[in-house]
Amino acid sequence: MKSRVALQQLAEVTESQWGMVTTAQARAQGIDHMTLKRLNDDGHLIRLIHGVYRNAGAPSAEHEELRAAWLAAEPRRLALERLHDNRPGIVVSGESAARLHGIGDLRAARSEFTSPTRRQSQRLDVRYRTRDLPREDITVRHGLPTTTRERTIADLVEDRQDLSTVADALRDATRQSALDTERLTELLAPLARRNGCAAGDGAALLEKLAQSAGIDENSWARSIAENGPLMAKILSQYVTHLPQMQITHLPQMQAALKDFSIAVDNLLDASKFQKVFTPANQELLTAASQVLGNSLQTWKTRISTSETAELLANTIHNQLVNPMASASHPTPPLPESDMPHECEDPR
Repeated sequence: MKSRVALQQLAEVTESQWGMVTTAQARAQGIDHMTLKRLNDDGHLIRLIHGVYRNAGAPSAEHEELRAAWLAAEPRRLALERLHDNRPGIVVSGESAARLHGIGDLRAARSEFTSPTRRQSQRLDVRYRTRDLPREDITVRHGLPTTTRERTIADLVEDRQDLSTVADALRDATRQSALDTERLTELLAPLARRNGCAAGDGAALLEKLAQSAGIDENSWARSIAENGPLMAKILSQYVTHLPQMQITHLPQMQAALKDFSIAVDNLLDASKFQKVFTPANQELLTAASQVLGNSLQTWKTRISTSETAELLANTIHNQLVNPMASASHPTPPLPESDMPHECEDPR
């Protein structure tokens, strides 16, 4: 067969799968091994891995080796056919999936896949894990069926990656878009015990990863609190909009407002609270003081003075006083029933 004719026939395949073709796909087009070899020798095709070629006219692209390995896993089937298949087949997973998602700092030295049936490869740079993945754990990245970020993170933990490395991947994933934390918690549950958490406690393991990544609620709160101008704006907006909030739950009444007043006075007295007094605290409290007066007057026009004080007291006490108090006084231990999820170091 003439090279020109062979290339035209191969183009029907290569145009829809990154310029690549497998030996088996070429054979289905009537092109034998000797013709492929000649096209390769003449520079029309470039051999990527055993059994997979790329049209020399198609540019080399990122993830080329991974795509070639995926094509080689089922060499007779076309990429589009596999992508639209009703049954999940070979899916990119592990470090390779993390790389496709752009999460974590993993080398991905091997092409990693998940297969519903047991598979082995003679290539040292290809690894298969056996698992029948549900549809909800599969997405498409860079044209390849790939485990979702949630499944990928769980797979990294399962592979016994250093948890700090997995935490980096988790942080990157949350910066991209919201994760399905319910699904991630479910996937982490079987891995909790060996990572120092209670058996089946996926929430605790997720919290452990979040703390390591610096994205748990306490870390976010500290980050915001350390930014004086930002915290002042948040508090100002919160208190300003109190009059529009629904009036519910009025426990702790006047005592809380009294505690708040004392806390403000103490923090504004730099000579008394030098350890916790910072410019950020000064800015925050100044903003709070300016807004509280106006907000209180607005509330007095709607409900009684005592109820206004009670509502403000309860709200401010929960939102501001407790965090401030913890900066200057140790927090008493919680009763065992109120303790948050915790994990021990498995080592």
